[in-house]
Amino acid sequence: VAENTHRRCFIVEMATGSASSQGDKEPVYRDCVKQCVRTNCTGARLRGFQSAQPQYMALTGWTCRDDCRYQCMWTTVGLYQAEGYSVPQFHGKWPFARFLCFEEPASALASLLNGLACLLMLLRYRSTVPRQSPMYHTINAFSLVSLNAWLWSTVFHTRDTYLTEKMDYFCATAVILYSIYLCCVRTLGLRRPGVSSMVGVLLILAFTSHVSYLTFVSFDYGYNMAANATIGMVNLLWWLCWCWQNRRTLPYWWKCGLVVLLLHGLALLELLDFPPLLWVLDAHAVWHLSTIPVHFLFYSFLIDDSLYLLNTEKMGVKVE
Repeated sequence: VAENTHRRCFIVEMATGSASSQGDKEPVYRDCVKQCVRTNCTGARLRGFQSAQPQYMALTGWTCRDDCRYQCMWTTVGLYQAEGYSVPQFHGKWPFARFLCFEEPASALASLLNGLACLLMLLRYRSTVPRQSPMYHTINAFSLVSLNAWLWSTVFHTRDTYLTEKMDYFCATAVILYSIYLCCVRTLGLRRPGVSSMVGVLLILAFTSHVSYLTFVSFDYGYNMAANATIGMVNLLWWLCWCWQNRRTLPYWWKCGLVVLLLHGLALLELLDFPPLLWVLDAHAVWHLSTIPVHFLFYSFLIDDSLYLLNTEKMGVKVE
């Protein structure tokens, strides 16, 4: 009887125009979570849950309430599909089939593979390029910033919490800003170190202001997206201008141009935003998977350019 009552309530809600609401706003979902928590997350039932919970789930912070939300999410999804409605999002995300402790298995794996590709090519860079190359230390620092970002991306897609979400967003912004600094050092800083230092200070101030606003004022997703799109466009245009200016003198310029175009073009995959295939693979995961080969091309460019700078410095040629 209770199940049929919930089902009728669900159908009425859908018929009155709440189909565009996210799944966690549905009464059937909220009632399910309340009932589950009241039944399973207190007293002896809670102790039983904790004793039976796998250690890896406990270590990654999965609670009894989280498990109730997960189970009720699928109950709600089943009702949507049974009535012929499209799959809803819950708490701003598509429903994903949990694998072990991984909330978004495909995105977590893709982030990990991006990090491994970045690490592999950093090791190759260090083994190929002498430390005397003018860009050596700047590129190493950029690689560490990137590795940190992919680490937090992996953590966030493994377990979505207040902290992991913020770290994922902030570290991604840091990579874009450091890419601008990397471009500044390559295009201006080798001849005018003071300019790159000044730009570096401005970028640090911009990053600090960005993080402070999102942390202490309002975590505005729209603002964060607009800010990252703006600095991303600055990064894109600056690198492309340098590539165009050096297309006749540097035979490897196309690698840089292709990398920045691919990174910005592949980001458009997120606009597809479809429910996960097999409840695992969504547009975000496809985007992360598509960027893995880009690391190899980008570091190939960095190696070629660093060796070129080292050779021109030895010959006393002015770097352009």
